Amino acid sequence: MADTLNRDRIDTLAPTDHITLDPPPADKRATIEYLLDLLVDAGRVENREAALQALLAREEETTTGVGMGIGIPHAQTDAVSRPSVAFTRSDEGVDFGAMDDEPARLVFMILVPESGADDHLAILSTLSRALMHDEVRDDLSAAETPDDVQAVLKEAVA
Repeated sequence: MADTLNRDRIDTLAPTDHITLDPPPADKRATIEYLLDLLVDAGRVENREAALQALLAREEETTTGVGMGIGIPHAQTDAVSRPSVAFTRSDEGVDFGAMDDEPARLVFMILVPESGADDHLAILSTLSRALMHDEVRDDLSAAETPDDVQAVLKEAVA
């Protein structure tokens, strides 16, 4: 069964140590590394360089700036053993090359094992659907703690 992003899985996929409300660096690659390091520090990444290369290769294929101030860098890689989601936000925004030319103010990173194509698609589509709602984006922007971010996500994917 796919490791979908649902209310019961938020704590496992995106625990509070994967969430930071400190502003990320101003450029895309540095922001990707910033989020990756959250997952490295949380013990979710076995090979940082391999994970980084998978993320950057995905960025080369097509933009992960989905519009409406959202960036979702993501990759499948054997550098991780289980699906993980990280989050940061930026008041200034980071250019993720979105079609609407809006910088990403809410940035989620998704990393799943190479064998986790179903997990990858399920998490990405569930997260993308939730972020289409203005209220979810507003609540994530207003969250004051990582616990608040988790609560917004749990409500959004319920």
